Amino acid sequence: MSPRVVRRVAVAVCIAAIAGMIVSAVGESTAGALTAGMVAAAAALAMILVTAVTGAGPGAAGPSPVDESLAAEVEDRIHALVATGADEASVRELVGAAVRLGKRRRRTEGDSPAA
Repeated sequence: MSPRVVRRVAVAVCIAAIAGMIVSAVGESTAGALTAGMVAAAAALAMILVTAVTGAGPGAAGPSPVDESLAAEVEDRIHALVATGADEASVRELVGAAVRLGKRRRRTEGDSPAA
């Protein structure tokens, strides 16, 4: 079973348990409310454990491995621009800004890193 399925089941159990707590409280069943609360707590713990074991959450991945050939190509292009008279610090700042922009766009759009 995938972590996403486990998380979704745990959320569904939490929602049902919250409804159970409300119904039990309205029906003046303290034991029922406590039982439903414990079920909700167990489901919440399951979500925490799944996240701890599999990663930071849906779609989360650790740092991507460095593509050495692409890094060398970028470095060569930086040196070529500097050789034509561009300021190296400005070029490196531009490259850094482009990387941050790409990461932000990927994070907001939910894209996965290119392989």
